[in-house]
Amino acid sequence: MEFQTARFITSAPTLDDCPQESLPEFCFAGRSNVGKSSLINKLTNKRKLAKTSNTPGKTQQMNYYEIDSSSFLVDLPGFGFAKVPKKERERWGRDIHEYLSKRGTLRLILHLVDSRHEPTVLDEEFFYWMGSNERPFAVVLTKGDKLSTNKLASAKQRVINILREMNIDVPVIATSVENDKGIEELQKLIRGFVIDD
Repeated sequence: MEFQTARFITSAPTLDDCPQESLPEFCFAGRSNVGKSSLINKLTNKRKLAKTSNTPGKTQQMNYYEIDSSSFLVDLPGFGFAKVPKKERERWGRDIHEYLSKRGTLRLILHLVDSRHEPTVLDEEFFYWMGSNERPFAVVLTKGDKLSTNKLASAKQRVINILREMNIDVPVIATSVENDKGIEELQKLIRGFVIDD
């Protein structure tokens, strides 16, 4: 998997609408406006593959992107302060929980956190849920170019400390789509989970 080719496949509102389980999947989860679509575009070197928006909650379904005909990147709806009705947010929560719990081809959850802010209660609850349910995941800090080197290192350590308190040891990668920081490291991590069955 070299991130050479990428194409949009489908938008799935529910687990039943997802493609047939065949290729390894890597999903991007996190708050609305944390930079999931931008990071997918940077990883694939295609600026307009995933639609980006300044409006929180723009991604309302599970968007599938096929990479090198060997795996899928899945952009999940953001959680938190999305400007959508409460019932819709609750439906997203149920659908995403079902996807994360039952999708057999899901290899790795990439949980994105804005490096400029401390992880929210929702972020921490998600860390704990993934850890206690033994779901393979990594934490990806986004927008690292907005912070000095020292402040970014402090932000990363803060997340590591939170995870340690939960007895969770997973990769924490600081990234920036503006200066490519952490992009190769993240590609390498994903590549390591593409295992031929």
